[in-house]
Amino acid sequence: MLALSQYALIAGTILVWVGLAASVVNLTRRPAQREAVVPAKVAVGGGAAVLTDPGPALAGPELGRTGGRGPAWYATLVTRVALVCLTVALAASATVTGHGPFSNQHEFAVSFAWGILAAYVFFEWKYDVKALAVGVLPIAAAMVTYAVLIDAKPGPLVPALQNSLLLTAHVFTAVLGYGAAAVACAAGIFYLLSPHLRWKGMPKRSFLDEMGYRAVMIAYPLLTVMIILGAIWADVAWGHYWSWDPKETAALVTWLIYGAYLHARVARGWRGDRAAWLLILGFVAILFTFFGNYFFGGMHSYGGSM
Repeated sequence: MLALSQYALIAGTILVWVGLAASVVNLTRRPAQREAVVPAKVAVGGGAAVLTDPGPALAGPELGRTGGRGPAWYATLVTRVALVCLTVALAASATVTGHGPFSNQHEFAVSFAWGILAAYVFFEWKYDVKALAVGVLPIAAAMVTYAVLIDAKPGPLVPALQNSLLLTAHVFTAVLGYGAAAVACAAGIFYLLSPHLRWKGMPKRSFLDEMGYRAVMIAYPLLTVMIILGAIWADVAWGHYWSWDPKETAALVTWLIYGAYLHARVARGWRGDRAAWLLILGFVAILFTFFGNYFFGGMHSYGGSM
């Protein structure tokens, strides 16, 4: 089963890169070469449903249902198959080790990539925002490649990690929240770059702004639950709910950044560049939380073992 996990991981890694390449090809093609679409409708800012784009001349096919089997169709297919491969890899690993993916950095890196793909597949299915693949899939590809390159050998759990059910829930909410945050980050990056890119397949900036907000509306509650579950686990494992461990502190800072984004958008009406920068800053904080073990150690240092 461990060999199956590794084969599925390698297959998933290859497919993520293939999906990224197909997405780039589709987004950078001339408009006449792309699949015909029916523009999608979404509710912007919680209001009535409106067209994110009045027609193919002003935006690209990523906003609607594709009708052919061009690069966009194949990008969607291989990305979903990659998600299945990573699911198999995680399930096979859990079968062998008897616990969830939280004993080392390799396992959580695979989970992180899985969460990114799951979030992207959901948003693509719900909103047909295929262009975001060019922003999201590089993050997933880098994370899953990193997982392939580091030590994958499972080891015995340290005592603090021997609450399998609680920690599995803690990690599951984390990877889903991180995945949604990756989608929000991609929307923010594209929002800032769209005036400077000549890709005719780019969504409108208002659409990207709304996608970033909707992604955070998913990520923020998940990050909240992650912190609560982590505090409960810390009390069980270490006898106290909070210790200002570097990873705990970084997770709290990340949560505060996304809380500030939601407050600024809802209460202060922040849109545009400032909101996009907050989306990027929030995901940078997530990456710092993930990799910070290498630099600061702490009570979570076992999670940074290579």
